[in-house]
Amino acid sequence: MAVLAGGRDNVVSISAAESLKMFSLSVVWGSWVVVKNAVALAVRPLWSTGGGGHGNRKRAAADGGVVRDRPPPCLFNAVYGTHSYVKVKGVKLHYVECGDPKGTIVLLLHGFPSCWISWHHQIPTLSKHFRVIAVDLKGFGDSDKPSARKSYRVENLVNELAVFLSMLGVDDNNKCHVIGHDLGALLGWYLVHLWPNCVSKFVAISCPHPNVHWEYLPPSSFFNKNWICFSQLPYLPEMDALQNDLKIINQCYQHLSKTKQSDDLSYIDAYKYTFSRTEDWTGAINYFRNLPFYRIEPRNSNDSLNKEEDMLQVPCLLITGSKDVSVQIQSFIKSTEFLKTSTVRIIDNASHFPHQEQPKAVNDLLTWYLVQKVQKELRPQNSGGLVGRMKDIVTSTVQYGNTLKDSMQRNILPITANTS
Repeated sequence: MAVLAGGRDNVVSISAAESLKMFSLSVVWGSWVVVKNAVALAVRPLWSTGGGGHGNRKRAAADGGVVRDRPPPCLFNAVYGTHSYVKVKGVKLHYVECGDPKGTIVLLLHGFPSCWISWHHQIPTLSKHFRVIAVDLKGFGDSDKPSARKSYRVENLVNELAVFLSMLGVDDNNKCHVIGHDLGALLGWYLVHLWPNCVSKFVAISCPHPNVHWEYLPPSSFFNKNWICFSQLPYLPEMDALQNDLKIINQCYQHLSKTKQSDDLSYIDAYKYTFSRTEDWTGAINYFRNLPFYRIEPRNSNDSLNKEEDMLQVPCLLITGSKDVSVQIQSFIKSTEFLKTSTVRIIDNASHFPHQEQPKAVNDLLTWYLVQKVQKELRPQNSGGLVGRMKDIVTSTVQYGNTLKDSMQRNILPITANTS
């Protein structure tokens, strides 16, 4: 395994054989997509929709698409805070700030395909207690979108976020909380592993630990292993995403389109506006052209990550929806093997976007975990592998209202819940 540059010796690349397998499969699935779109290609090549600007939008209108030249009102609603920009290592990042400017920072990292507006339910609630920073990740929204694949390597992404936090005043003495969803949570995992001294607590929503995430992608998931392989190809994934008036957005946000409420539909418009051009997809997909090739490993290659000194010391809350077909509950259980202190919660009647589908339940849970100082003593954890850990989750269930269940705390002797 090749160790990343910059002295980050606990993030390593996967083997050459695994990489070659992924690239080989990318050709297979790329060919399948070309065949699937053969009729469309015969009339107008997929890449003819490429590029940005007004020409691309005029072409969309001619094809019966929607021209998106103006941002929906929700993207500049003052209730979410102040929009700001900062240049970090040559990359301009856009973020929305809300709450007490002197309060503890809560960094919100959105998923894919999304932007800062993904947290519209959480920002007003969390800003009552914290200085909330909802950032557009590099390659998304109003942040810079470099097209080079290497710009999205793990070490670049994490180092830029670390510098961004330091510019906001985060350091060893002024730690922050990090909350991530989906792709943002995946990036958050690397951040807390490489820069644990600046993070007080980490919340991962709908995303298990990187070491198990890629192996536990269900076939039924929209962004499954086949799509991950397909995303390795240049141009085709971006062009495919633009088809049928961004049908991919409707598929990802079915929970919004099903409600038929004007507010929810306006957020779908916001996502479509954000991803209306080819370059809006290139940076975003570049994450999937890099992150699947990296894992967290012990600093000493002869050791096991199960050793206490190699476990992540930052307390972690793992949240998943009970109806999420994009991840498996086993992956969250296995994630606790890499964590010294962890709590797992399942949100009833929610799929891959529990913070949008059940916002009150998630907001109450975040407030409980980040604000309140709750101490609970739980049973010591069974060491009998995956079955034992599943048993502990069942036997140590803590009911939290009517929609939260299955809480687990993992410590090295003794087992003491600390969810403050």
